[in-house]
Amino acid sequence: MAYWQNWSGKLSQKLEALHFVRSVEDISAIIRELAPGERVRVAGAGHSHAPLVIGGERILDLGGFSGVKNTDVHHQRARISAGTPIYTLGQALHSSGLALRNQGDIDRQSLGGACATGTHGSGRALQNLSANIESVQLIDGEGCLRELSRDSLGDDFDAVKVGLGAFGVVTEIEMNCREAFKLREVSFQRTGDELVANLHQMMQTHERFEFFWQPRQDQGLVKTMAETDDAPEYPIAKEGERCGWNYEVLPNHRPHLHTEMEYSVAAADGPACFAEIRDLLMNTFTEVQWPVEYRTLAQDDAWLSNAYERETVTISVHQDVRVDESDYYAACESIFKAYQGRPHWGKVHYLDGENLASLYPKWRDWWRLRDHLDPRGIFLNDFLSRVRPKR
Repeated sequence: MAYWQNWSGKLSQKLEALHFVRSVEDISAIIRELAPGERVRVAGAGHSHAPLVIGGERILDLGGFSGVKNTDVHHQRARISAGTPIYTLGQALHSSGLALRNQGDIDRQSLGGACATGTHGSGRALQNLSANIESVQLIDGEGCLRELSRDSLGDDFDAVKVGLGAFGVVTEIEMNCREAFKLREVSFQRTGDELVANLHQMMQTHERFEFFWQPRQDQGLVKTMAETDDAPEYPIAKEGERCGWNYEVLPNHRPHLHTEMEYSVAAADGPACFAEIRDLLMNTFTEVQWPVEYRTLAQDDAWLSNAYERETVTISVHQDVRVDESDYYAACESIFKAYQGRPHWGKVHYLDGENLASLYPKWRDWWRLRDHLDPRGIFLNDFLSRVRPKR
């Protein structure tokens, strides 16, 4: 019997089969030969804290679908295999004079997994990765290869951009990119009181702004980044002091195994929500050592994006993977819910389908299209089956 676990080891499962697929033909054959009731999920890098991959009978590993297929420099687009690790994209796109518009704090994920969960970086005018999808190649629930875009689906294409792996097996993604660019990073310390008092001003002053607040010291490390014409400074400096090409400055090394909960709230509510989380850690969960991360995010039109039609702030809490995080996260979640927070799909949350329907106006429409592309429900797992609307 096969076995799969995520990067931290917190989520794992024994399986009927773990398929290391290398071709569209192989994927289609596996789908068509599934026994009645069998379900299949797709694994990227496994860098998720949510039960999106486990909970079925089979898993497809898309690591063999890797690399930039082609670039269109004139239209600033790139067609990329869905299993491509994001950390390999920087140099590959740079060779064509292109870059991802933005990317997250970590670059270990596969592009397909990051897009499927709405993964993002920081920047008040910068959208998540999914918002920059131009088209996808997908194998549906009948094993048929489809090319999906706004041309083929109209506005329904906005459902596919954050798809949770539920529409089918995405094998290629066409991304809207931009010209290659350089960033200079600056960091400085602020106390918790200073952060709360000056958050709105700092968010408006800096296009790329984030901070990590350490609860036991009540200190925050603030990081800002600005585009620059300066030459890259090699060797690349430590985090907070770098100057280089985008892909040399944006990602960071985060080796310590942990779990994470992240919620998105309206940008205007960010400072007040952070103040409540800070109070919780200062006065109730005084044993927690891990930081709180605060980032900004521009609104978009993807139906299940955590920034759907809302200028957004994201607030993340963390805990050591060896520690039971449930009481701490439940207390944080109660605060996030009071601000109509939306959970990151790749991180821990405890919401049910009714909660999610109240947060996403297009929730039922998303499921309508999902069921059209996968009428047998083979891409559903235990989590998705639990939260789906009643028919």
